[in-house]
Amino acid sequence: MLQKTPRSTPRVKADRVVFDRDLANSILDEALICHVGFVGDHAPIVIPTIHWRLSDRLFFHGSRGGRLNGVMAAGQDLCVTVTLVDGLVLARSAFHHSMNYRSVVLFGQAVEVDDGTEKKRAFDALMEKMAPGRSPHVRPPNDKELAATRLLAMTIDEGSVKVRSGPPIDSPDDLSWPVWAGVLPLSLAIGHPIADDQMTVEISAGRPA
Repeated sequence: MLQKTPRSTPRVKADRVVFDRDLANSILDEALICHVGFVGDHAPIVIPTIHWRLSDRLFFHGSRGGRLNGVMAAGQDLCVTVTLVDGLVLARSAFHHSMNYRSVVLFGQAVEVDDGTEKKRAFDALMEKMAPGRSPHVRPPNDKELAATRLLAMTIDEGSVKVRSGPPIDSPDDLSWPVWAGVLPLSLAIGHPIADDQMTVEISAGRPA
């Protein structure tokens, strides 16, 4: 279970909140982008970035000169959010329109990962998240690239999951209103691959399906 604290316990629509770690992990794994919030220069800042998970740790990476990575390496408090939108919920009244979604909010601090073996393992996992099966076919990062890239990890501990699913919840008085109501499902789909125009040979290894 995720650690339940006053700051990780939503007060609105509390019936949609759970602290299920397995569900949180599945949402984190499916999402391609997260948003990381922190306080900088006396003002709140939120930055989108890629993330990936290994066991109970969430990983981030970037240039050593990047602002977000510097904040993480300094051990500042972070709020990491991920949201997957599964559908538009169209109700009979404007007030009851909604979205079906799955979201995770995590709190914690990150630490920098310096061990070369662990960095290579983590970056292999990132490649596998982006394109499963591709990691063995691409050139691995060399020592110079590894040194130039900052890897940070945050333990998945404190946080919560919030989910909305199902049809619209209209007021009984609106059920006879003459308008279509229901859910428009949404999903992220991979389009047709577009080959790099600088490819000079026909290659099958690592080609997207």
